[in-house]
Amino acid sequence: MRLRDQFIALVALAFVALGLALSPAVAAAEPISWVRYQVPETGAAVDLPTSIFTEEAGKPEAGYGGRFLTSDRRADLTIQSVPNDAGFSPAVFLARKNPPPNIIYKRVTPRFFVVSSFRKRKIWCDRCNFTGRFINCVLINYPAAEKRQWDSVVTRISNTLASR
Repeated sequence: MRLRDQFIALVALAFVALGLALSPAVAAAEPISWVRYQVPETGAAVDLPTSIFTEEAGKPEAGYGGRFLTSDRRADLTIQSVPNDAGFSPAVFLARKNPPPNIIYKRVTPRFFVVSSFRKRKIWCDRCNFTGRFINCVLINYPAAEKRQWDSVVTRISNTLASR
């Protein structure tokens, strides 16, 4: 085999390996299946990509909601509602959480905040909407190497978070 042919074969093998390493529904050209997930106790709701997050992983550490995993456990999603008994604003709540100094993206408004950064080869993204009684959040962690494949999924999840 000529050097050029070996190079082409190696590149093709790398693309195949990369495609197999991605979460199946994210990597595939197939449409993603979505359902509207609702936290029964609070009415918070968000679009959940069930063809990507195929495994339920129990309740969040605090408050109400659910946790979900990809079948290969490389990405996770938490949908969470916690009481806002102290009446914190998004800015105060975020400051009290003591976020890491290396935040890449941060947007804080009077009604919500979004923060995102990198940790251990993963991207994490947190969005929290503030209603009168509850703080409703989606927390997403996914492989940084797959950022482009996840962008539209993360955007839809974040933008569809709504409160009752």
